[in-house]
Formats: sequence, structure tokens, C-alpha cells
Amino acid sequence: MGAIGTMDKIQITLANEKRTVWVDKGVSLLDVQVEAGLHPDAPCGGQGTCGKCLVDIRYSAEDPWQRVKACQTLVDGPLELKTLPRDQQLRVLDNGEQAQGSNIWEPWVEQIPIQVAPCPLGESTADWARLKESLSVATGRQFWEPDVELCSILGDLIRETGGKLWAVVDRCHILALRKEPAPFYMVAFDVGTTSIAGYLLRGDQAETVAKAGTLNPQAQYGADVIMRANYALERGCDVLASCVREAVDHLIGQLCWDADVSREDVFAVSLVGNTCMHHLFLSITPDSLVHAPYNPAISESLLLRACEYGLHVNTRAPLLMLPVIAGFVGADTVGCLLAGGWEQLEDLTLMIDIGTNGEIVMGNRHRMIACSTAAGPAFEGAKIQCGMRGAEGAVEHVWLENGEVKWRVIGGGKALGICGSGLIDLVAVLLRSGQLDESGRLKNGPVYRLGDTDVVLTQKDIREMQLAKGAISAGIRLLAERLGISITEIRQVCIAGAFGNYMDPNSACDIGLIPPELREKVVPVGNAAGEGAKMVLQDRAAWDRAEVLARRAEFLELASLPQFQDEFVDQLEFPNWEETVVC
Repeated sequence: MGAIGTMDKIQITLANEKRTVWVDKGVSLLDVQVEAGLHPDAPCGGQGTCGKCLVDIRYSAEDPWQRVKACQTLVDGPLELKTLPRDQQLRVLDNGEQAQGSNIWEPWVEQIPIQVAPCPLGESTADWARLKESLSVATGRQFWEPDVELCSILGDLIRETGGKLWAVVDRCHILALRKEPAPFYMVAFDVGTTSIAGYLLRGDQAETVAKAGTLNPQAQYGADVIMRANYALERGCDVLASCVREAVDHLIGQLCWDADVSREDVFAVSLVGNTCMHHLFLSITPDSLVHAPYNPAISESLLLRACEYGLHVNTRAPLLMLPVIAGFVGADTVGCLLAGGWEQLEDLTLMIDIGTNGEIVMGNRHRMIACSTAAGPAFEGAKIQCGMRGAEGAVEHVWLENGEVKWRVIGGGKALGICGSGLIDLVAVLLRSGQLDESGRLKNGPVYRLGDTDVVLTQKDIREMQLAKGAISAGIRLLAERLGISITEIRQVCIAGAFGNYMDPNSACDIGLIPPELREKVVPVGNAAGEGAKMVLQDRAAWDRAEVLARRAEFLELASLPQFQDEFVDQLEFPNWEETVVC
């Protein structure tokens, strides 16, 4: 294996990566992988409960390989570490829908032709003052923030062009001065707990020219927001902030590469995410999110400079952060409301964004109430024995066909595990076929195997899923109670997010995740949060509408309701099925 190490460090050989690292004695093998930049999968945040961080190790070439939990194995001497195969091709949802009539194109960034008048002899009007005057005439906007750097080149530009310029501007800033018109771009992001989706928009042609997505690298510090918030409190925000900023910046590079665009021509960035992702991106300590009353540190819209947050775009490009509603109802929910046109919505609507955290909004333009449920880890594969995210090898759909169980695997290859949509389908199939009773008990033993695959569903898995679906179902019914309506009065159910896009609504209703009486009203709307992030770039007025929506949305803290626990327990059970199909 080689030397013990140098400077009191211990040598770890990374077999797959064919390189060596030196670490302190006593650190976990999970930390070794994190420090080596391997992005290990650790949904439980290193608590040893999910079993997703398994690695093979050996202490010498003569020793047999042994499989261990990386988070629970501490370094006490030199060893060789082999990571297990893990598909990185996470399926990221990068499409969504906007409400009818929302296709306005009055972008945040504009490119405007102007003529800067020469300074008359005998007068002393500043170049910047004459530039502002010409812009005010062209746009009707009177205030323009001074820019010393632009002032230093303005005189030469005026002389070279005779004062004929093209100004790239936003609401009150001059972002660039050009001698000729040229394409300009903006980029929008939905930073989810599990994945990040990005969109590159061309401002002068009103189109999205590239889309891309990636796994949120914060996942190596825990699957859900509470784990990450606790990690930040214990070790500081910097590592979580830097890794997600690097991921967003990497996506900017990918989007620009795909569209053959220079980063310097990207003049605005917008970003949405749940409140924890919002705070961690900004390196705001999430202390208030994990202690009662679980309020955000800041909730209003923020207009920042992208370059100050590690984003390599035009140095004057603004970073637009949409407002948040509450501690666990964030800017991503505001993006969904914006994309759904809730400021004009008349029909009573239920909007559910089921991710690693579940946000629910019910109402219409006259009144809307939002709540959050801790529902996501099971649907994202955490705490499920064969659970995995929506990547190649995941069973994504299960159904009965002539009494026989059938399934489909993402990528079409061997089934390596089961993702959230497949989990819901499988439970629904077991209910329909009589193998699972309404209490959630498997009738034919504590384990169900999916055909000839290695994918199994355990009794514990079903209990975890019941906790998730019970929380969402209870939230829906308590929102209706607070609004003073019956479930049947809801006219449409909008399911947002990647999980909702791939989920079979019938299966969701069959298991009681969505009230069965709403079965015919379910409409998947894709990545509505991402569409909201795009909208503030496409339509300047959307920025103000987002703030209004965030302030008008009432927040219901479910845990504070005396009836929540009883409703939650009631919703743990599955609907009663009496089918006699045998599989």
C-alpha cells in the first residue's frame, strides 16, 4: 500500500480514481470522499441510517475487500477505498408551463439605440449627464445609477461613434455600452434540494436557447433541508454555499458552451429555491429555520451583483433573488405561483410541489394559503432500502397487466433500485391486488420482490412512504378546512416539480396521497418554479408581481394546529381496496 503518509497524515488510495489523498486520523470515509471532490451520496447526512454511502475498503493488497458504511467508518490507518458504481445521470426536469397570457416579452435587460449629444462649446455638461438624458428620452426612466468604470471610457466612445451607441440596460443600471447591436443573454435557475435546473434566454430574440441540469452537490451533506441546515450550524455555511455556487456557475458555462455564447454577454441571473437553499446560496446562517418559530432570516426580493456570488457572467449583471413566503415555503413556491398566474386565478386551485420538501398552496387570487410538509426524503429514495433518485437504472413505473406486474426502468437497462414515481405505483399495485391492506401491512410477508429483479419493497419502506403521504394528505385537508371549502370545490390540481411530472396521478389518488375525489382534476405543470425564475427575466413587471404574491400568500404552520396530529394519523392509512386480482 505504500507509506503511512506525511506530516502526520494518513494515506488513502482511491482505487477507481487512481489517485491518493492524505487525511487526518479519525475522519470518516465519507469526509474523505467529500474532501476529494467525489460527491458521495449520503441522503441521511452521515447518520448511518440510509445505507447509501457504502464503499469497499482493504488495508493491503493481500486483504479481502470489505464493504462498509463510509459515514460510520473512521480512518485509523492507510487503506484503499473503492467507491461503488453510481449512475450520475440524474433526470432533471427542465421544462414547465406558464399560465395563458403570460408570454409577455418585456425583458429585464434591454438593448437600446441612443444618440448622445455633443457637449456645446462654452458649456460643461458631463458626458454621463448627456448619456442619462438620452437614455431617459428613449426609455422614459429618469434615474440611472452612476458607473465610474463606464465613465472612464465614455468620452472616447462618444468621440469614436459620434455619440451613436447601443446601451444594454436594466431598470436603472447601464450594463454595457456597445458600438453596434449584438446578442445579449440572461440565465434563470431553479435550485432544488436534489437538483438544479438552468435556462439560457436570448434577450433580443425572445427565446430560450439552452437548458441544462445537474445534481445539487449539497446532497452529499444530507438529503433534506434540515440535515443541511444542521450541517451549516455545526460547520458553517461556507462549504454549502461554495459548492452550490460552483454548481450554478458550472451550469452557466455549460449553457454558454451549448449555445456558443460568451459569459460576458450574460447580463442577468435570476434564481429561485426553497428558503433553506435560498439562505445557503447567500451564505445566510439557517439558524432561524431550525428553531421555533422557524422563520426566514430575510424574505423580501433581493437585487444583488452576480459576480459577488461566484457567478462568472458580465461583471455588472444583477442577481435577482425572488422573495420567500415562510421558513419552509420559499422562492420556488413564489415562482410556481407566478408561472401559474395566481394573481389572476379565479378557479379554486390546489398546487403541490412535491420534492425533498413538499409545499402546498390552495386558493385563488382572492385568497391563497400555503403550508409545508416534511414529505420528500422517501419520494427521493432516502430511507427506502432500494430507493434511489430518478436516474438510469431506477424503476420509474409499475402497473398490472392481465394480472401480471410490469415495470419500466429509466434507460431501459437492469433495475438497480426504485425512485419515487415507481414507489407510488408499486404500493398502488399492491393495494389493488390485495397484497397490502389499508393499514399498510404486507399480507405475504415483510418483503415484496419485484419480479426477478433485486429490487425489494420492505415493510419499513411502506411505513416511510405512509409518513410522507400522510403529511401531504393532512396538509391538503387542513388547508381546505382553513379556507372553509370542501375538497370537491377544488377545480384543478397543479402538480409541480420533477417528481410530480413523472408520478402517475391515478396511483397517487389510489394510495391517498392526493384526495381520490380530485382524480380527474390533476394536471402536471412541470418545473413551474423554473418557469417563474424565467418569467422575471422575460417580463419586468413579474418582479413586482412576485413580491405581491409572496406577501399576499397566508402561511399555515401545520405543526401549530391542535388537529394536525389527529389528521396526520388518519391519513397514514390507505384507501380500502376490495379487488381480487392475484399477481
